[in-house]
Amino acid sequence: MDLGTWLLLAVVAASVSGLAFAKACAPRVYWSLIGLPLTWGRFILTYRSTMEVCGLTVQPSGMRAFMTRNLTRREVRPQPPKVRRVRPTSTGLRILLRLPAGLEPADVAASSERLRHAWGVRSVIVRETRPGFVELRMTGYDVLNRVRMPRRSKAEGPMVVAVALREDGSVFARDYAKVPHGLTLGANQSGKSMYQRNLVAGLAKLPVGLVGIDCKRGVEQSRYAPRLSALATTPQEAGQLLDVLVCEMEDRFDLLSLHGVSDLWDLPERVRPVPLVVLVDEVAELFLVAAKRDEERRDRMVMQMVRLSQMARAIGIYLEVCGQRFGSELGRGATTLRAQLTGRVVHRVNDKQTGDMGLGDIAPEAVQAVTTIPPDRPGVAVAGDSSGGWSRIRTPAMTPAEAAAVCQEFAHLTPELAFLAPFRPVVRSEPVPEPATPRVAPRPVTE
Repeated sequence: MDLGTWLLLAVVAASVSGLAFAKACAPRVYWSLIGLPLTWGRFILTYRSTMEVCGLTVQPSGMRAFMTRNLTRREVRPQPPKVRRVRPTSTGLRILLRLPAGLEPADVAASSERLRHAWGVRSVIVRETRPGFVELRMTGYDVLNRVRMPRRSKAEGPMVVAVALREDGSVFARDYAKVPHGLTLGANQSGKSMYQRNLVAGLAKLPVGLVGIDCKRGVEQSRYAPRLSALATTPQEAGQLLDVLVCEMEDRFDLLSLHGVSDLWDLPERVRPVPLVVLVDEVAELFLVAAKRDEERRDRMVMQMVRLSQMARAIGIYLEVCGQRFGSELGRGATTLRAQLTGRVVHRVNDKQTGDMGLGDIAPEAVQAVTTIPPDRPGVAVAGDSSGGWSRIRTPAMTPAEAAAVCQEFAHLTPELAFLAPFRPVVRSEPVPEPATPRVAPRPVTE
């Protein structure tokens, strides 16, 4: 072979190697250059036949069939949904469909797996945008393999925190104005703590007060002390702190009544109290008691949490409850409290019953998705809400040191609240390392 042939082979080999490298290490680049054109072309060429095979077509009306037979002299065929818009994204395709009479969004959603295999994409998620229209959100690659949060998020608001990435490439944000209270469940090593770190790091940047309840002697939340307005590390302290929060709730309701409004955000800014987010690390520690004499304290503590979950949204106090299991076996008041925690995030669990506790009452079809999360993918979870919708999410990796550094950086935003002063954690400065002493005492040199 001559030199030109060798050069051509070298260029082809380099191109193939570059594409293989991009597919493995830069999937967004590979999707934009190769995957997107191929998928788009496959969709255009096979759309009608795919819809017919999947049973997503309807017979045309009598007038339309008559016009087709007599004017255009064409065969009358079943009509698929009309494609109104195709929009490419950095992670997939967004296709807007107009449903014909006789089809509903549930019909398209039931065929999502067949559409995924037909068009060779990672996933197809069906979302109803408005009556008669659905959007197919196709994902070209595994977005949750290596999570990279976008620099800019469309989720904005005074109480909005971008926490994780959905499997369709969109941002999963915790919006306390829409979902005031949340519950996070997961087994050990499931990524539950990673979710909490991302949440705390996001909240630390907002002008809010953070209240921690960590009855494991503060091993998880003590590192956030520079940004915490209060921290309870024992069940006794937690009971006292909850009593103080309920008293503050009643005072804030008096303030709302004085100004004739029903929501914290309707108050004038000069008199508006600072919002509070109460972070409960392991809720089971608040319910379990070792002796009968502690049951009265437990019952009062649970009652105060239920009162906060039922009424505190209007006055800007929000609950974030975390645990491994949360069911009726914890004791009286557990299911009542769980019913008030609208936002649900469930990581990998050890049994189906735990998945039912978190999602069975709001999105039963999501329970199966929880039980299939592999143990080698920590941080993957299923997020659901009271609307019945759910999606897979994954939080980006964040070490405890990184979360603590964010809290230290934004410590100046910590509000000074007099009613929480007795619970303000002590911020420990980093210990100064002592100079190493030699093992052998130096001996003076004598002549």
